Amino acid sequence: MATLTQAKRLVVKIGSALLVDAQTGALSREWLTSLAGDVARIRARGTDVVLVSSGSIALGRGVLGLPPAALSLEQSQAAAAVGQIRLARAYEEALALHGIVTGQVLVTLEDSHDRRRYLNTRATMETMLSLGVTPIVNENDTIATDEIRYGDNDRLAAQVAVTIGADQLVLLSDVDGLYTGNPRINTDAKHIENVSKITPDIEAMAGDVGSGLSKGGMITKIMAARMATEAGCAMAIALGTQNSPLAALENGARTTWFAAQTDPQAARKRWIFSMKPTGSVVVDDGAKAALMSGKSLLPAGISKVTGRFGRGDVIAIMDAQGNQLGQGLSRYTAEEAGKIRGRRSNEISAVLGYEGRAALVHRDDMAL
Repeated sequence: MATLTQAKRLVVKIGSALLVDAQTGALSREWLTSLAGDVARIRARGTDVVLVSSGSIALGRGVLGLPPAALSLEQSQAAAAVGQIRLARAYEEALALHGIVTGQVLVTLEDSHDRRRYLNTRATMETMLSLGVTPIVNENDTIATDEIRYGDNDRLAAQVAVTIGADQLVLLSDVDGLYTGNPRINTDAKHIENVSKITPDIEAMAGDVGSGLSKGGMITKIMAARMATEAGCAMAIALGTQNSPLAALENGARTTWFAAQTDPQAARKRWIFSMKPTGSVVVDDGAKAALMSGKSLLPAGISKVTGRFGRGDVIAIMDAQGNQLGQGLSRYTAEEAGKIRGRRSNEISAVLGYEGRAALVHRDDMAL
């Protein structure tokens, strides 16, 4: 099974109950400071870290003095708007003490369902990580309506892990893992340390274990585990209530690890191959050789564009003899691709009239 020290790219989900005091609605600054120390230590060994954080509504509720009862959608959105700016500033200040730059990424369910938005999200976070930035991700509660919401940050964290090809996901919560029953009402419930595969029996163990501040229970965590592990990302459900929760996990604190069913890159390749192409491009021999050596597909190597496709759509990649080399996600529309085919990357902006991406299909979005 996975251990946290093995992670190359780690996503950590922080629940509201850990970050915000349920009685006062105030930020738990001491806990956040300790988490920042964990993040700094993990980053120092070369691991990329992305934080998916709840807490904006809970913080905003306290500032606005809203009642503890369930909020309307409009009240939740107003609370999120007030709380989000405070949440981002708190992370910025805590991580700046370790010389870490942070950036805020707000997403909705539509951003993962729409391939164009998916590509934008992926490209933004990849660039942030390459620049040494720690992304702080949250659902965009200020604009999201019920039909475009994740509704819980467990599944949002799993989607983020899948989007950026993370190999490990940790859900920090107010429970220390999966039990055979609800340990709060069943004293005979036994803790499960490792789950090699999510079966119907495992799903049946997921009672609705949640706190007053958290929307997600064990059911949503199992759903997140299925999403993550099928995409090649191991996942842990860990108790986060103590200070330095990631250090505690590394030092053997009780948790439940769900094993990855493949590796992230292989899962992504299968996903790309599973989709039907909506267009195609023909590449010259030089581009073919570059692709086979692991390079991205640049416009300069394209001799022909066919079909009608948009940005984020899957296109077939053909050689001059009509053989399909593979397929990938296009970073340009068919019209744009037709205009820049055969052009060098430094000519793209002049041809299109605006800045474009160097590659038509990036190697990470390609399956050969």
